[in-house]
Amino acid sequence: MGVEFSVYEMTKTNWNDVPGVYIFAKIDHTSNTWIPVYIGETTSFVVRFSDHEKWYEGIRAGATHIHAVVIRDDVHRVVVERQLIESFKPLLNSSD
Repeated sequence: MGVEFSVYEMTKTNWNDVPGVYIFAKIDHTSNTWIPVYIGETTSFVVRFSDHEKWYEGIRAGATHIHAVVIRDDVHRVVVERQLIESFKPLLNSSD
């Protein structure tokens, strides 16, 4: 896919007004790997995370961090989001 995500704590991050793809994730302590809980895309991290409908549901599902990457191109952003959802099949995306 060719994109590199940065990792941020869900409750301790100030978001920028830029577009991108994001993953609500939790750590599997047994395998020490990230597990995607929800994957989405946005035209603005600030706007999207100000009142995200999956925020608290993600936290209840164990998400502690957000993996985020800035992708300015609308088409590329949607393609990356869909590929990630198809690949990982996150719990909270199944109800979308």
